[in-house]
Amino acid sequence: MRLKHVKGAEEAIAANEYVVHDAKERPGKWQELFGNDHPIHIEIGMGKGQFLMELARRNPDINYLGMERYSSVLLRALQKMEEEPLPNLYFLCEDAAELPEMFRQGVSSFKMYMTYPAMMVGDRDMYWALKEL
Repeated sequence: MRLKHVKGAEEAIAANEYVVHDAKERPGKWQELFGNDHPIHIEIGMGKGQFLMELARRNPDINYLGMERYSSVLLRALQKMEEEPLPNLYFLCEDAAELPEMFRQGVSSFKMYMTYPAMMVGDRDMYWALKEL
């Protein structure tokens, strides 16, 4: 699949309240973002966010983080989020190889989803990032 660049996507993401911009400074402090001690579930490569938003809608007692490295794709999820804000969902515009850095001190309860892992097959950085978690 070829991604089209969406003009202004980076600026919109930088200004959006639902995007975590200080992820590397948060190890051990993720619960502060949500204001509760509910478990955290992360979807890597969340695309436009449909799966994750439905999970967040159905499970208000679970906090969700959606990780997408492509700004043009993340922008679509942010547009949906603005239509229906969910207090238990935030987004990261980061590469999954950065996960060990962001969660090096861990969280009390953690689950990870990769709904389309075939894209990462053969990606050595992804392999090591997930192995370290």
